[in-house]
Amino acid sequence: MINSKELAESLNGEHIGTPCSVTRIVQYKSGDFREDTLTWLSDKNFHLFSKELNGVLITSRNFNLYDDQSSFTLIKVDNPRMAFMKAIDLIYPPKRHPSKTESTAVVAATAVIGEDCYIGHHVVVGENVRIGNNTVVLHNTVIEDNTVIGDHCNIGTNVSIGGEGFGYEKDENGRYLVIRHVGNVEIHDYVDIGNNVCIDRGVTGSTVIKNNVKIDNLVHISHGVTIGANSLIIAFAMLGGSSTIGENVWVAPSSAIMNQKSVGDNALVGMGAVVVKDVAAATTVAGNPAKVLLPKTQS
Repeated sequence: MINSKELAESLNGEHIGTPCSVTRIVQYKSGDFREDTLTWLSDKNFHLFSKELNGVLITSRNFNLYDDQSSFTLIKVDNPRMAFMKAIDLIYPPKRHPSKTESTAVVAATAVIGEDCYIGHHVVVGENVRIGNNTVVLHNTVIEDNTVIGDHCNIGTNVSIGGEGFGYEKDENGRYLVIRHVGNVEIHDYVDIGNNVCIDRGVTGSTVIKNNVKIDNLVHISHGVTIGANSLIIAFAMLGGSSTIGENVWVAPSSAIMNQKSVGDNALVGMGAVVVKDVAAATTVAGNPAKVLLPKTQS
C-alpha cells in the first residue's frame, strides 16, 4: 500500500486531488475502479475517459479533463506508461531470487558463476560456461559448454542455450551428415530471455546477443546470429543462421529472417513478415515476402 501523494513524488509527478491509499492496479478499460485503485491513460485514449472514475489516474501533463467535482485523484507525469511501470514495482515489489544454486541443478566443475546469481531447479550448466554477476537462470534451462553470459541477465524456464543448430550435407551415398558446431554463444549484459527459447551456438564462431536485448518466449535464434543492442525479438520469431539484427530493432511476432540476411538499425519487422532480402536501417517491412512499407516513424 502507498499513499497517492507519496506515489506522485516518487514518479516526479504533479498530484491533484485528495490524497488516498493505493492497494491495487487495474487496466483502464476494465472499468473496475474503486477508491484504492490505480490506473493510467495515454494521450491517444483520452476519448475513453469517464468522469465516473474512482481512485487514482496516472496520465500526461496534457490531460485537462479534471475539475473540482471530479471523484478521482490525478497524477500528471511526462511519460504515463513509464510512470505506470514504476508504480507497479512500488505497489507490488518484485520478487527477488536468493543468491544460490538449487541442489537439483547440475553445474560442471569448470563452470564459473558470478556473485549474487540464482541458478534454478534442474538447470544444467556445461563445461567452461561463464555466468556474470546478478544473473538469474530459471528452472529446467540447459546452458551448453563454452557459453558466456554477462551481468544482470534474466533467463527463463526451459531455455536451451548453446546446442547445435540445424546443418546437414549429403555424402556420396545421399545420406545427410550433420555439420558439427564447434562455436559458442555470447550473451552480453542486461539481456532478458523468455521461456522456451532456443539459441544455437555458432558453427565455428559465436552467436552473439548484445547489451539490453529482450527476447520473448518461444523464439528460435539460429547458429551465428548477431543481435545488436536494445533490440526486441518477439514471440515465435525465427532468426535464420548467420543473420544480423542491428541496434534498436523490433522483430514482431511470428516473423522469420532468412539466413545471412541483415536488418539495419532502428528497423521494424512487422508481424508475420518473411524477410528474404536485407532490410535497410530505419524502415518498416511486412508481408510474405517482406516489402518496405515506409520509413520507420519515431515513437
